[in-house]
Amino acid sequence: QVQLVESGGGLVQAGGSLRLSCAAPARTRYVMGWFRQAPGKEREFVAAISWSGGIISYADSVKGRFTISRDNAKNTVYLQMNSLKPDDTAVYYCAAGAFLPGTQVNEYPYWGQGTQVTVSS
Repeated sequence: QVQLVESGGGLVQAGGSLRLSCAAPARTRYVMGWFRQAPGKEREFVAAISWSGGIISYADSVKGRFTISRDNAKNTVYLQMNSLKPDDTAVYYCAAGAFLPGTQVNEYPYWGQGTQVTVSS
């Protein structure tokens, strides 16, 4: 069983910033990704990063505002979210285990429990 533990969600005003963290099991070399799900909507891709950090992908809706990174010494992946908008409000999920930093939910076999991000206008 692979456990992913997210942290860093919260309430922030529009234009503000938050940083999400996801702790992955030690001694793994997973591709890691972030997805989000707003009420009444399907889970959608946000960003993904290869184990080396050399391959990164973003959803168009967050390009230029969000940055994904990882610290393999700490087995942790981060999502720095700047210039937040009310439309960014969602539960954010950490995912792991894809073959490449893909954008599809079914590419990732392992998921965290999610952390709520709420952006007020």
